[in-house]
Amino acid sequence: MSEPTIHELFNLQGKVALLTGAAGWLGSAMSRALAEAGATLAVTSREAARAEAFAATLPGAGHIGLAFDQGDTGSIPALVADVVARLGQIDILVNNAYGGAAPSIDSATAEDFDRAYHTGVTAYFLLAREVAHHLRSRSAPGSIINIASMYGVVASYPDAYTGLPINSPPNYHGLKGGLVHLTRHLAAYWAKENIRVNAISPGPFPTARVQSNLPEFIERLNQKAPMGRMGRPEELKGLVVLLASDAGSYITGQNILVDGGWTAW
Repeated sequence: MSEPTIHELFNLQGKVALLTGAAGWLGSAMSRALAEAGATLAVTSREAARAEAFAATLPGAGHIGLAFDQGDTGSIPALVADVVARLGQIDILVNNAYGGAAPSIDSATAEDFDRAYHTGVTAYFLLAREVAHHLRSRSAPGSIINIASMYGVVASYPDAYTGLPINSPPNYHGLKGGLVHLTRHLAAYWAKENIRVNAISPGPFPTARVQSNLPEFIERLNQKAPMGRMGRPEELKGLVVLLASDAGSYITGQNILVDGGWTAW
């Protein structure tokens, strides 16, 4: 058996990827990465028109956009069935969408936590399991990638937020920590079926709006990162293709941090 070339390992031609929250700050870059590697994408947003418009911007052909409300977990079987009916299969799932509120520690309610866990953990699990059932029915290998956060691994610095109109929500920290461990658990149970499950934990990737509106906050964060700067969305592209492709065929159960060295301190 000849050794595959690096181009063959990273090639996603013939693969179908489902990516939730695809039109957002990080989701859009990851979607473009998978499309550029040759995959056909089903991308979701809460609004069908936004998803369809974004799908039309992706390189390649055959991509589709679908409406999906992360909080409506009852719609997950229909979503997966629709993608399979229209594109023939699903090989890759990127669980990226999130819809929780951002309360402070002093104001967070039980409802804030319930919604955060429902959209950021429960929905991720149910969608991953539905895709795993599909992969099992085809006896096909697959890759499931959960988008977690460095805040599922470390606490935030309180002084980065003091006196600014932004906070570090406790429900977000709790759900991302749970998601990291859920990733390990699913990976262990599905490994023998060649369904790999990994997490990507971005570090500081503030949106362009936050960077523009809160320069003092960005400077505080820069001081916390060994690389001294914020992450750019395109800096997730290589990793998502690695984990989705045969280049990552022996990687499962991992949480890979992309944080400019933040968690190395």
